[in-house]
Amino acid sequence: MTETRPQDDQENDSTTASERLMKISRDIAVLSEGVNIIAVSKTFSSESIIPILSAGHRIFGENRVQEAAEKWPDLKKSYPDTELHLIGPLQSNKAAQAVALFDMIHSLDRIKLARRLAEEMKRQGRRLKILVQVNTGEEDQKSGISPEEAAEFVSTCRVELGLNIVGLMCLPPQQDVVGPHFALLQKLSQQCDAPLLSIGMSGDYEEAIKFGATHIRLGTAIFGPRASIPAH
Repeated sequence: MTETRPQDDQENDSTTASERLMKISRDIAVLSEGVNIIAVSKTFSSESIIPILSAGHRIFGENRVQEAAEKWPDLKKSYPDTELHLIGPLQSNKAAQAVALFDMIHSLDRIKLARRLAEEMKRQGRRLKILVQVNTGEEDQKSGISPEEAAEFVSTCRVELGLNIVGLMCLPPQQDVVGPHFALLQKLSQQCDAPLLSIGMSGDYEEAIKFGATHIRLGTAIFGPRASIPAH
C-alpha cells in the first residue's frame, strides 16, 4: 500500500513539517473530534521525523517492515510513548518482526497472514490492534478482502484465532470518487462491530472525516514531497 493520491493545495513553501502538522490538526479539530493523524514517515529519515516527535506528535505510519526496523527502535528509545502503525502490505515471513516492532497493523488481508500473526503474538506475548484491509474497488491487482467476505473474515479472525480486530482500512481506486468507497467501509465497519476506520490521505482526508474516519494517513501533507522510491 502506498500513499500516492495527490494532495490538494500542497503547502511546499518555507513552512516546516511541524507547522504544517499544527495547521492540519487545527483544521481537523473544527471538522470532528477523535480523529487520529498518522504521520506517514516512509522514505523520510530519522532527522526528518525528530522535529515532529519533538512537537509532541506520537502516531506514525510506515509502509515497509525493513525500513521501519532501521529507524524506529532508536527513535522509540528516545520517545517510548510513540505508537507505530504498519499501513503497508505485510509478507507472512515478516510477521514476527512486525509483531515485535509495531503497535497496530492496518493491512491484514488474508487468512494465512492472520494465522501467522496470531502465532507470533502468542509467542511474543503481545496483542496488537489489527485492522482488516477491504478491497472496496474489487481490483484484481490490489490486496484486501472483498466486501462480501469481510464480515465472515473478521469473525474467523476473532473467534478461531483470537485476533484483536478493531477496524477496517481501504484504499479506493485512484480514478474513483472516494466517497462511495468510504461509505461502503463505514457500513461494513458497523456490520462487523469494528469501529475504527483507516481512511483518507493527504488529498482526501476531509472527505474521509465526513464518513467517520478515526485514522487518517498523512505523508506529503505533513512532510512535504517525498523522493521517488526505487523499485525492488
